[in-house]
Amino acid sequence: MFTFTADYSPFLGIEKGAVLQEVRVFNDPQLDPRRCSQVITKLLYLLNQGDSFSKNEATEVFFSVTKLFQSKDLGLRRMVYLIIKELSPSSDEVIIVTSSLMKDMNSKTDMYRANAIRVLCRITDGTLLTQIERYLKQAIVDKNPVVASAALVSGIHLLQTNPEIVKRWSNEVQEAVQSRAALVQFHALALLQQIRQNDRLAVSKLVTSLTKGTARSPLAQCLLIRYASQVIRESANTQTGDRPFYDFLESCLRHKAEMVVFEAARAITELSGVTNRELTPAITALQLFLSSSKPVLRFAAVRALNKVAMTHPMAVTNCNIDMESLISDQNRSIATLAITTLLKTGNESSVDRLMKQITNFMSDIADEFKIVVVEAIRSLCLKFPLKYRSLMNFLSNILREEGGFDYKKAIVDSIVILIRDIPEAKESGLLQLCEFIEDCEFTYLSTQILHFLGNEGPKTTDPSKYIRYIYNRVHLENATVRAAAVSTLAKFGAMVDALKPQIFVLLRRCVLDSDDEVRDRTTLYLNTLGGDGEVVETNKETKTLLFGALDIPLVNLETSLKNYEPSEEPFDIDSVSKEVKSQPLAEKKAPGKKPTGLGAPLAGPPSTVDAYERLLSSIPEFLDFGKLFKSSAPVELTEAETEYAVNVVKHIFDRHVVFQYNCTNTIPEQLLENVSVIVDLSEADDFAEVLSKPVRSLPYDTPGQTFVAFEKPEGITAVGKFSNTLRFIVKEVDPTTGEAEEDGVEDEYQLEDLEVVAADYMMKVGVSNFRNAWESMGDDFEHVDEYGLGPRENLAEAVSAVINLLGMQPCEGTEVVATNSRSHTCLLSGVFLGNVRVLVRLQFGIDGSRDVAMKLAVRSEDEAVSDTIHEIVSSG
Repeated sequence: MFTFTADYSPFLGIEKGAVLQEVRVFNDPQLDPRRCSQVITKLLYLLNQGDSFSKNEATEVFFSVTKLFQSKDLGLRRMVYLIIKELSPSSDEVIIVTSSLMKDMNSKTDMYRANAIRVLCRITDGTLLTQIERYLKQAIVDKNPVVASAALVSGIHLLQTNPEIVKRWSNEVQEAVQSRAALVQFHALALLQQIRQNDRLAVSKLVTSLTKGTARSPLAQCLLIRYASQVIRESANTQTGDRPFYDFLESCLRHKAEMVVFEAARAITELSGVTNRELTPAITALQLFLSSSKPVLRFAAVRALNKVAMTHPMAVTNCNIDMESLISDQNRSIATLAITTLLKTGNESSVDRLMKQITNFMSDIADEFKIVVVEAIRSLCLKFPLKYRSLMNFLSNILREEGGFDYKKAIVDSIVILIRDIPEAKESGLLQLCEFIEDCEFTYLSTQILHFLGNEGPKTTDPSKYIRYIYNRVHLENATVRAAAVSTLAKFGAMVDALKPQIFVLLRRCVLDSDDEVRDRTTLYLNTLGGDGEVVETNKETKTLLFGALDIPLVNLETSLKNYEPSEEPFDIDSVSKEVKSQPLAEKKAPGKKPTGLGAPLAGPPSTVDAYERLLSSIPEFLDFGKLFKSSAPVELTEAETEYAVNVVKHIFDRHVVFQYNCTNTIPEQLLENVSVIVDLSEADDFAEVLSKPVRSLPYDTPGQTFVAFEKPEGITAVGKFSNTLRFIVKEVDPTTGEAEEDGVEDEYQLEDLEVVAADYMMKVGVSNFRNAWESMGDDFEHVDEYGLGPRENLAEAVSAVINLLGMQPCEGTEVVATNSRSHTCLLSGVFLGNVRVLVRLQFGIDGSRDVAMKLAVRSEDEAVSDTIHEIVSSG
C-alpha cells in the first residue's frame, strides 16, 4: 500500500504541455486503460486548478477522448464521462459523442446508463433534449436507483435552462417520490418542489400529502421539513398563531434518524415569532445531543442553541449545565460555542464562575476563537455593567498574554467600548491600556491607544497619573509612536492647565529628537501652548487646533499646497475648498460592518454632514435658513472624463433647499471665471429660486462650489425635476507662464437633470430594538392601509423599491428577502423633516401571477407625517 506524506502530491510539478503530449496514448491501437485513466486524471487536475485550454487544445483533447469509447473498461469509461463534462464541447463537437452517449444510455450496463444521462444533459442543447426526452422520462421511473437518481439530478440542472421541458415530467417525478430508494425519493422531492415553487398552493398540497408519512428516506424527510418551514413562513395563518405543519415538525423530533431530529429542532427554533412553549420540545431534543458521543452532533446542537440564545436566552438556560461540561471538550469549536452561549444566557450571579472557567480555557484555543469569546464578554459586560470590574480584569489579563494583532485589537476595542459606555470603568480601563502599551509590539495599536488616551485622559479626575506612561513612549518606541506620544502630551497640556508646566518641560526634551516628524510636532506644540510653561488657561483657538478635526478634505489641502507658489504672501488655508469630493463609482467599496472600538472615530472627527453644516453656516446668505436637516450624497451631473466634472449635493432645510454644485475644471489650458449654474424650474412648480452664488475663479484641477437656493412651501413634501446648465467665462492659459488672458469668452455646458424626491426629506436613523420602539411610539398617530404594487420580478425587487422610495433605514436585517419567498415583512425607521421620528412596518405578498400586494403601517410623532408617508407611497 502506497502512503502519501503530508507534503507530497502525485501531481506535483506537472505541466500542461507535457500532459497534452501524453494525450497521444488515447490514439494507441492497443489502449492501456490504466495509463489512459492516469492521463485523464492529470487533465482534470489541471482544469480544476484553473488552467485553461485554448480552443485548439480543447478540441484536440476532446477528439482524442472520443476514441476511448471503444474500450470496454468500466473505470476508464467513467473517467471519459468526467472529462467530457469538464471540457464542455461546443455544439458542433457534441454531435461527435452524441451517438456514443445515446448508445450507452440504452445499454444493459446500469453504470453506463446513469453516467451517459448525466453527461448528455450537461452538454446538450434544447433541440437534442426533445429527442431524448422520452428516454429521460423512462429513466426517472427506472427500477435501478442509480439510473433514476441520475435522471432526476439532471432534471434539476436542466430546470434552470429548459424549464418548459422539465415541467412536463411531473407525473414521472411524482411517481419517483414514492420510491423506496432513499436517494431517489430525495432527488425526486427536490425536483418536484422546484417545478412547483412558483405555485404556492401546489407546494402546500405537496407538503400536506407527504407529511402523512410517505417520506421514508431520512434525506427526503429533512428536505420535507425545510419545505414545511417555508410554507409556515409564507402562510397568512402565521399572524394568528395557528401554524400549519407545526405538529409535523414536532413529531419529527421523535424520528429515529438523528439528522431528521436535528433538522426539525433547527426549523422550530428559526420560526419567526416562535414562543417559549413551541421552543421547549426543540430545546429538549438539542439538549440530548449535547451529551452525544458524536462530535458533529454536539457541534450542531450547541451552534443551534447559540443562535437561539440571541433572541430567547431564557429558553436555553436549562441547557447551561450540559454546556458547561462542553467547555473542556476536545473539539475547540464546540468549546468556544459553548462558552459564548453561556455568556449570552448566564445571569449576573454566574459571571464570576464563568470567568474562572474561561481563564483556563483561553490558552488552549486559537486566536480566531479567542476573538469570538472576547466579543461575547464585551456584550456580557454591557448587559451587566455592575460586573465591569471582574470582566475588565479578565480582559486586562488576557491582553498581557501572547497573541496576534487581530486578537489584541479585539481586546483593546472591547476595553475602549466599555470605557465609553460604562463611565465607572473609564479610569481603570485607561490604566490597563497604559500598561499594555508598555510592552505592545504593534505600532498601530500603540498610536491608536495614545490618540484615545489624549481624548479621554484629560477628562478623568486625576490626569497626571497617565503622563508617565505617555512620556515613556517618547524614548522607548519607534518614530511613529513617539510622534503620537508627543501629540498626546500636548493635548494633556492644552486641556489640563495645571499640568502645563510639567508638559512644557517634557516637550522641550523632545526638540532634539532624531526624527523630523517628532521634532516638527514638538516645535509646533511648544509654540502653540505658549506661556513658557506658566499655568495659564489655554485659549479656544489652541484647543481647536489640537482637538478639533480639520474640516478641510486632505485631498483639497494637498492640491492647494502643490499649486501654491512661494511668495511674500503666506499660504491662506481659508482659500482651500471645503467641498467633500464624491468617491468615483469604480473606487467605492462595499459597505461593511459599522466600525467599533479603535476603528470608530475617536473624539468626534466631523462627519460629512458636520462639514457641510460648517460650510453652509460660513455663507452669510444662508444664515436665515435655520438648521440644516439633511445633506444628500453627491449626485454626478457629468460623465467621467469630460471637460468639466460637476456633482451636486442637495441640502434640505425646513423651508429651503440648497443645491451645492461641486465643479472641477479638468482642462489645464483654461481658467474659468464667474462660474454659475442656471436652473430651469418648469418641472418644479413648488420651488422658487431665491439666490445664486457663483464661483469667482476655477483654475485647473481645483474644486470650487457654486450654490443655488430655493424656497418651498412649509409643511409640503415638494418634489420636482430641475434642468441644469453650467455657465461661465473661459480664459485661455499660457502653458509656459501659467498666466491667463485678460479677455474671456462666455460659454455654457449642459448638465444632467436633477430630481428632488420624497426620500430627500427623510433621514435614515435606525433603532436597535424595533419592537420596543414600535410599542413605545404608541398608536395615537398610526395609519394603516393596503396597496397593490403591480407585477414584479420577485419580492426582493418590490421591497427594494419601497425602501428607496421612502429613504428610510431598514432594521434588523429585514431588507433581505429569502429566495423564492412568497411573503415578507420589512421594518423601517427614520426621522422626517422637522425631526419627527417615523417607524414603518411593511408586509408584502406575491401571488402566482407575480402581482405584489403590500400592507403599510406607519407610526410617528405627528399625524400629518404618518399621512404624508402614505401619500408618498400612493403617489409613487
